[in-house]
Amino acid sequence: MAVYKRSYKRYDGALTDPLLRFTILPRYSFQSTFESKGFTVFFVVCFIPSLIGLLFLYFRANADILTSVGLPALSGVLQIDSRFFMAIFRVQCFLTFVLATFVGPGLVSPDLTNNALPLYLSRPFSRYEYVLGKLSVVATLASLITWVPGLILFLIQSNLESGWMIPHMRIAAAIFVGSWIWILMVSLMSIALSAWVKWKPVAAASMFGVYFVAGVFGELSNEILEFDTPWGMLLDVTAVMVMIWNWLFDGITVYRSMHVSAGFVSVAAFCAASLFMLWKKIRACEVVR
Repeated sequence: MAVYKRSYKRYDGALTDPLLRFTILPRYSFQSTFESKGFTVFFVVCFIPSLIGLLFLYFRANADILTSVGLPALSGVLQIDSRFFMAIFRVQCFLTFVLATFVGPGLVSPDLTNNALPLYLSRPFSRYEYVLGKLSVVATLASLITWVPGLILFLIQSNLESGWMIPHMRIAAAIFVGSWIWILMVSLMSIALSAWVKWKPVAAASMFGVYFVAGVFGELSNEILEFDTPWGMLLDVTAVMVMIWNWLFDGITVYRSMHVSAGFVSVAAFCAASLFMLWKKIRACEVVR
Protein backbone atom coordinates (compact mmCIF):
# COMPACT_ATOMS: atom_id res chain seq x y z
CA MET A 1 0.00 0.00 0.00
CA ALA A 2 1.45 3.37 -0.99
CA VAL A 3 2.29 5.58 1.96
CA TYR A 4 0.99 8.75 0.31
CA LYS A 5 -2.56 7.39 0.29
CA ARG A 6 -2.53 7.59 4.11
CA SER A 7 -5.16 4.87 4.29
CA TYR A 8 -3.13 2.50 6.47
CA LYS A 9 -4.73 1.85 9.85
CA ARG A 10 -3.60 -0.13 12.82
CA TYR A 11 -5.42 -3.44 13.37
CA ASP A 12 -8.03 -2.95 16.09
CA GLY A 13 -9.67 -6.38 15.97
CA ALA A 14 -9.64 -9.10 18.59
CA LEU A 15 -6.26 -10.67 19.35
CA THR A 16 -5.81 -14.43 19.42
CA ASP A 17 -5.09 -15.91 22.82
CA PRO A 18 -1.32 -16.53 23.16
CA LEU A 19 -1.91 -20.19 23.97
CA LEU A 20 -3.87 -20.65 20.73
CA ARG A 21 -1.78 -18.42 18.51
CA PHE A 22 -0.26 -21.41 16.70
CA THR A 23 -3.74 -22.30 15.34
CA ILE A 24 -3.51 -19.37 12.92
CA LEU A 25 -1.21 -21.37 10.63
CA PRO A 26 -3.42 -24.48 10.28
CA ARG A 27 -6.44 -22.29 9.57
CA TYR A 28 -4.98 -21.18 6.25
CA SER A 29 -2.97 -24.33 5.53
CA PHE A 30 -6.14 -26.45 5.47
CA GLN A 31 -7.67 -24.12 2.91
CA SER A 32 -4.69 -24.35 0.56
CA THR A 33 -4.34 -28.11 1.07
CA PHE A 34 -7.91 -28.93 0.05
CA GLU A 35 -7.69 -26.69 -2.99
CA SER A 36 -6.09 -29.70 -4.69
CA LYS A 37 -8.78 -32.02 -6.04
CA GLY A 38 -6.30 -34.88 -6.14
CA PHE A 39 -5.60 -34.58 -2.42
CA THR A 40 -9.31 -34.29 -1.64
CA VAL A 41 -9.99 -37.53 -3.51
CA PHE A 42 -7.09 -39.26 -1.76
CA PHE A 43 -8.29 -38.05 1.64
CA VAL A 44 -11.72 -39.57 0.98
CA VAL A 45 -10.08 -42.84 -0.13
CA CYS A 46 -8.26 -42.98 3.23
CA PHE A 47 -11.61 -43.75 4.91
CA ILE A 48 -12.22 -46.89 2.83
CA PRO A 49 -10.40 -49.30 5.23
CA SER A 50 -12.56 -48.05 8.10
CA LEU A 51 -15.69 -48.35 5.97
CA ILE A 52 -14.82 -51.93 5.04
CA GLY A 53 -14.24 -52.73 8.72
CA LEU A 54 -17.59 -51.16 9.60
CA LEU A 55 -19.41 -53.24 7.00
CA PHE A 56 -17.70 -56.39 8.24
CA LEU A 57 -18.75 -55.67 11.82
CA TYR A 58 -22.32 -55.00 10.76
CA PHE A 59 -22.77 -58.12 8.64
CA ARG A 60 -21.02 -60.25 11.24
CA ALA A 61 -23.43 -59.06 13.91
CA ASN A 62 -26.43 -59.47 11.59
CA ALA A 63 -25.75 -62.93 10.19
CA ASP A 64 -29.38 -63.39 9.19
CA ILE A 65 -28.96 -60.81 6.40
CA LEU A 66 -26.25 -62.92 4.74
CA THR A 67 -28.02 -66.24 5.24
CA SER A 68 -31.20 -64.81 3.73
CA VAL A 69 -29.39 -64.30 0.42
CA GLY A 70 -27.58 -67.65 0.52
CA LEU A 71 -24.21 -66.40 1.77
CA PRO A 72 -22.33 -67.94 4.72
CA ALA A 73 -22.39 -66.06 8.01
CA LEU A 74 -19.25 -64.19 9.03
CA SER A 75 -19.47 -65.01 12.72
CA GLY A 76 -17.17 -67.99 12.38
CA VAL A 77 -14.87 -66.60 9.69
CA LEU A 78 -12.87 -64.10 11.72
CA GLN A 79 -12.84 -63.20 15.37
CA ILE A 80 -13.01 -59.51 16.26
CA ASP A 81 -9.85 -59.17 18.29
CA SER A 82 -6.54 -57.36 18.16
CA ARG A 83 -5.60 -58.95 14.81
CA PHE A 84 -8.69 -57.51 13.14
CA PHE A 85 -8.08 -53.99 14.42
CA MET A 86 -4.34 -54.13 13.81
CA ALA A 87 -4.88 -55.15 10.17
CA ILE A 88 -7.04 -52.06 9.59
CA PHE A 89 -4.70 -49.94 11.69
CA ARG A 90 -1.61 -50.81 9.62
CA VAL A 91 -3.35 -49.90 6.38
CA GLN A 92 -4.46 -46.61 7.90
CA CYS A 93 -0.92 -45.85 9.06
CA PHE A 94 0.51 -46.44 5.59
CA LEU A 95 -2.09 -44.07 4.17
CA THR A 96 -1.06 -41.59 6.86
CA PHE A 97 2.52 -41.79 5.62
CA VAL A 98 1.39 -41.07 2.05
CA LEU A 99 -0.71 -38.18 3.32
CA ALA A 100 2.26 -36.72 5.23
CA THR A 101 4.43 -37.14 2.14
CA PHE A 102 1.91 -35.13 0.13
CA VAL A 103 1.13 -32.42 2.71
CA GLY A 104 4.33 -32.05 4.74
CA PRO A 105 6.79 -30.93 2.03
CA GLY A 106 4.54 -28.00 1.12
CA LEU A 107 4.20 -26.58 4.63
CA VAL A 108 7.62 -25.09 5.38
CA SER A 109 9.52 -24.97 2.09
CA PRO A 110 7.42 -22.11 0.57
CA ASP A 111 8.10 -19.93 3.62
CA LEU A 112 11.84 -20.55 3.30
CA THR A 113 11.91 -20.14 -0.46
CA ASN A 114 10.04 -16.83 -0.35
CA ASN A 115 11.85 -15.58 2.80
CA ALA A 116 8.60 -15.40 4.74
CA LEU A 117 9.99 -16.63 8.06
CA PRO A 118 11.24 -13.15 9.10
CA LEU A 119 7.66 -11.90 8.67
CA TYR A 120 6.32 -14.63 10.95
CA LEU A 121 9.00 -14.37 13.61
CA SER A 122 9.12 -10.57 13.67
CA ARG A 123 5.73 -10.72 15.33
CA PRO A 124 4.90 -12.17 18.77
CA PHE A 125 5.18 -15.61 17.25
CA SER A 126 7.99 -17.95 18.36
CA ARG A 127 9.75 -20.73 16.52
CA TYR A 128 8.02 -23.24 18.77
CA GLU A 129 4.60 -21.91 17.82
CA TYR A 130 5.55 -21.93 14.14
CA VAL A 131 6.64 -25.59 14.26
CA LEU A 132 3.63 -26.56 16.37
CA GLY A 133 1.29 -24.84 13.91
CA LYS A 134 2.76 -26.62 10.91
CA LEU A 135 2.90 -29.91 12.79
CA SER A 136 -0.76 -29.66 13.77
CA VAL A 137 -1.79 -29.59 10.10
CA VAL A 138 -0.40 -33.08 9.40
CA ALA A 139 -1.36 -34.36 12.85
CA THR A 140 -4.99 -33.28 12.50
CA LEU A 141 -5.43 -34.81 9.05
CA ALA A 142 -3.66 -38.00 10.14
CA SER A 143 -5.82 -38.29 13.26
CA LEU A 144 -8.97 -38.20 11.16
CA ILE A 145 -7.90 -41.38 9.32
CA THR A 146 -6.23 -43.31 12.16
CA TRP A 147 -7.28 -43.22 15.79
CA VAL A 148 -10.58 -41.35 15.31
CA PRO A 149 -12.19 -43.97 13.00
CA GLY A 150 -10.36 -46.71 14.88
CA LEU A 151 -11.99 -45.78 18.17
CA ILE A 152 -15.34 -45.37 16.42
CA LEU A 153 -15.06 -48.96 15.14
CA PHE A 154 -14.12 -50.07 18.65
CA LEU A 155 -17.22 -48.42 20.12
CA ILE A 156 -19.47 -49.83 17.39
CA GLN A 157 -18.18 -53.35 18.01
CA SER A 158 -18.69 -52.85 21.75
CA ASN A 159 -22.30 -51.86 21.06
CA LEU A 160 -22.92 -54.80 18.71
CA GLU A 161 -21.54 -57.46 21.07
CA SER A 162 -22.52 -57.25 24.70
CA GLY A 163 -19.66 -57.70 27.17
CA TRP A 164 -16.98 -57.30 24.52
CA MET A 165 -15.59 -53.88 25.54
CA ILE A 166 -14.07 -54.52 28.97
CA PRO A 167 -11.90 -57.54 28.02
CA HIS A 168 -10.61 -55.68 24.95
CA MET A 169 -9.88 -52.22 26.38
CA ARG A 170 -6.21 -52.76 25.52
CA ILE A 171 -7.15 -52.48 21.83
CA ALA A 172 -8.58 -48.97 22.31
CA ALA A 173 -5.47 -47.84 24.19
CA ALA A 174 -3.24 -49.39 21.51
CA ILE A 175 -5.10 -47.61 18.70
CA PHE A 176 -4.81 -44.22 20.41
CA VAL A 177 -1.20 -44.47 21.64
CA GLY A 178 0.10 -46.29 18.56
CA SER A 179 -1.50 -43.73 16.27
CA TRP A 180 0.06 -40.77 18.06
CA ILE A 181 3.52 -42.32 18.11
CA TRP A 182 3.33 -42.86 14.35
CA ILE A 183 1.74 -39.47 13.65
CA LEU A 184 4.34 -37.59 15.68
CA MET A 185 7.28 -39.31 14.00
CA VAL A 186 5.94 -39.02 10.45
CA SER A 187 4.81 -35.41 10.91
CA LEU A 188 8.17 -34.30 12.29
CA MET A 189 10.04 -36.09 9.51
CA SER A 190 7.90 -34.53 6.80
CA ILE A 191 8.22 -30.93 7.96
CA ALA A 192 11.93 -31.35 8.78
CA LEU A 193 12.63 -32.55 5.25
CA SER A 194 10.45 -29.73 3.94
CA ALA A 195 12.66 -27.25 5.81
CA TRP A 196 15.90 -28.61 4.37
CA VAL A 197 14.75 -29.56 0.87
CA LYS A 198 13.01 -26.54 -0.58
CA TRP A 199 11.82 -28.27 -3.74
CA LYS A 200 8.60 -30.11 -2.92
CA PRO A 201 9.05 -33.16 -5.26
CA VAL A 202 12.53 -33.81 -3.88
CA ALA A 203 11.27 -33.48 -0.31
CA ALA A 204 8.51 -36.03 -1.04
CA ALA A 205 11.08 -38.36 -2.61
CA SER A 206 13.21 -37.98 0.51
CA MET A 207 10.29 -39.17 2.62
CA PHE A 208 9.99 -42.32 0.55
CA GLY A 209 13.75 -42.71 0.83
CA VAL A 210 13.52 -42.71 4.62
CA TYR A 211 10.60 -45.15 4.50
CA PHE A 212 12.00 -47.66 2.01
CA VAL A 213 15.72 -47.09 1.39
CA ALA A 214 16.66 -46.79 5.06
CA GLY A 215 14.96 -50.12 5.77
CA VAL A 216 16.78 -51.84 2.92
CA PHE A 217 20.08 -50.36 4.10
CA GLY A 218 19.40 -51.66 7.61
CA GLU A 219 18.70 -55.19 6.35
CA LEU A 220 21.86 -55.14 4.22
CA SER A 221 23.82 -54.04 7.27
CA ASN A 222 22.54 -57.05 9.18
CA GLU A 223 23.55 -59.41 6.37
CA ILE A 224 26.98 -57.90 5.73
CA LEU A 225 28.05 -57.36 9.32
CA GLU A 226 26.36 -60.59 10.52
CA PHE A 227 24.95 -59.12 13.71
CA ASP A 228 23.63 -61.60 16.24
CA THR A 229 20.97 -59.01 17.03
CA PRO A 230 19.52 -57.31 13.92
CA TRP A 231 20.44 -53.75 14.93
CA GLY A 232 20.04 -52.54 11.35
CA MET A 233 16.31 -53.11 11.73
CA LEU A 234 16.18 -49.95 13.84
CA LEU A 235 16.65 -47.94 10.63
CA ASP A 236 13.46 -49.45 9.20
CA VAL A 237 10.59 -47.30 10.44
CA THR A 238 8.05 -49.95 9.42
CA ALA A 239 9.76 -52.73 11.39
CA VAL A 240 10.23 -50.44 14.38
CA MET A 241 6.56 -49.52 14.44
CA VAL A 242 5.44 -53.14 13.99
CA MET A 243 7.58 -53.96 17.03
CA ILE A 244 5.82 -51.25 19.06
CA TRP A 245 2.35 -52.10 17.73
CA ASN A 246 2.80 -55.77 18.62
CA TRP A 247 3.54 -54.75 22.18
CA LEU A 248 0.66 -52.28 22.36
CA PHE A 249 -1.96 -54.63 20.90
CA ASP A 250 -0.83 -58.04 22.17
CA GLY A 251 1.85 -57.41 24.81
CA ILE A 252 4.62 -59.03 22.70
CA THR A 253 7.91 -57.64 24.02
CA VAL A 254 10.34 -59.34 21.59
CA TYR A 255 10.34 -58.95 17.82
CA ARG A 256 13.01 -60.71 15.76
CA SER A 257 15.15 -61.24 18.89
CA MET A 258 14.99 -57.51 19.75
CA HIS A 259 13.24 -56.03 22.77
CA VAL A 260 10.52 -53.47 22.22
CA SER A 261 12.47 -50.88 24.22
CA ALA A 262 14.91 -50.63 21.29
CA GLY A 263 11.98 -49.65 19.08
CA PHE A 264 11.06 -46.77 21.38
CA VAL A 265 14.69 -45.62 21.36
CA SER A 266 14.66 -45.66 17.55
CA VAL A 267 11.45 -43.61 17.39
CA ALA A 268 12.89 -41.12 19.87
CA ALA A 269 16.05 -40.86 17.73
CA PHE A 270 14.04 -40.17 14.55
CA CYS A 271 12.00 -37.48 16.34
CA ALA A 272 15.08 -35.91 17.94
CA ALA A 273 16.89 -35.79 14.59
CA SER A 274 13.86 -34.12 12.98
CA LEU A 275 13.61 -31.55 15.78
CA PHE A 276 17.32 -30.79 15.47
CA MET A 277 16.92 -30.24 11.72
CA LEU A 278 14.03 -27.85 12.37
CA TRP A 279 15.94 -26.02 15.10
CA LYS A 280 18.84 -25.37 12.72
CA LYS A 281 16.63 -24.19 9.87
CA ILE A 282 13.68 -22.36 11.42
CA ARG A 283 15.09 -18.96 12.36
CA ALA A 284 14.31 -15.32 11.70
CA CYS A 285 17.35 -14.70 9.55
CA GLU A 286 19.73 -16.74 7.46
CA VAL A 287 23.44 -16.08 7.18
CA VAL A 288 24.77 -16.83 3.70
CA ARG A 289 28.51 -17.31 3.42
